[in-house]
Amino acid sequence: MAKKVMVAMSGGVDSSVAALLLKDKGYDVVGATMCFSLPAGNSRRPSCCGIEGIEDAKKVAHQLNIPHYVLNFGKDLEEAVVLDFIVEYISGRTPNPCVRCNQYLKFGTLLKKAKALGMDYLATGHFARIEKKNRSFILKKGVDAKKDQSYFLCQIKRRDLGRILFPLGEMTKDEVRQLARKRGLYVADKPASQEVCFIPDNDYRAFLKSRMNKACFKEGDIVDKAGVVLGKHNGVFNYTIGQREGLGISAKYPLYVVGLDEPKNRVIVGNKADVYAKSLLAVEPNILAASIGKKTVFQVSAKIRYNHPESPAKVTFLTKNKLKVDFRAPQAAITPGQFVVLYKGDVVLAAAKIMEVPNA
Repeated sequence: MAKKVMVAMSGGVDSSVAALLLKDKGYDVVGATMCFSLPAGNSRRPSCCGIEGIEDAKKVAHQLNIPHYVLNFGKDLEEAVVLDFIVEYISGRTPNPCVRCNQYLKFGTLLKKAKALGMDYLATGHFARIEKKNRSFILKKGVDAKKDQSYFLCQIKRRDLGRILFPLGEMTKDEVRQLARKRGLYVADKPASQEVCFIPDNDYRAFLKSRMNKACFKEGDIVDKAGVVLGKHNGVFNYTIGQREGLGISAKYPLYVVGLDEPKNRVIVGNKADVYAKSLLAVEPNILAASIGKKTVFQVSAKIRYNHPESPAKVTFLTKNKLKVDFRAPQAAITPGQFVVLYKGDVVLAAAKIMEVPNA
């Protein structure tokens, strides 16, 4: 009997080709699209989760002759992702909603739904790989270095890896497009969406202002590292580490945001060198590779955000739930709220949420 797999179909080319490949391999494929009941906004870029995405996924499912279902995840998105997004900004941190969506929705609620419906696997169109090693499974980078999405998958639980499929892991984006065109998929040339799905027009500040209490807009000081007041701000949430534009103050040299002091309602600025740091503290590590075992100190390549290059580093577990990462070379704009992902070659070892940059 064919193995049953639910494919999370966003209406984009990647998840559509994932469904195509699995059907070609003989799986019993069911398509599922998560509906978040989101406003369309004014952006002309395609939304992966809006009405257009649902309709495109439905058309592709019809082309492939597979069942397709729309599941309402609006409440889940609000409670697990949107509210956290707001709280993190209020707290002076910069969240990564895509990591959290994968953790709680795609490979949380949706995976549970797939299991409850008798599915053997849940599949997505992510560019990453899962391989069996000895008696367990490991998460690896996709072969297309430019499109690798293992960073966004860093919060998947190791126990769930054996129930997840990434059919595109061995392919490049160009190969995915070419296959979609060759097989005549409706979405073969659909542009990729780069926006956060619940933020209209990709304007996160406007979104936050529409959802925050007016108390969050209180004026505060912009100060240098010595505490000298250089200007005023109207909400810490308007700033991120490494930001240079929009500070509204002049100086003899370019100024960058180097810290957000939410308790004192201050934005701290400095010169370009001040943006760099050699260490970070992170919490709630998600261990993905059994090879870490009971080690408390080990060498890795660490990545502090998706579009940042990896860098050699030493990881020290300070407690079971807290670790320190010391980089061989200073890193630019280490940002609390983001995730540090630890690699050995192309294997994802672990990940943790950045909470503090010592001496920043």
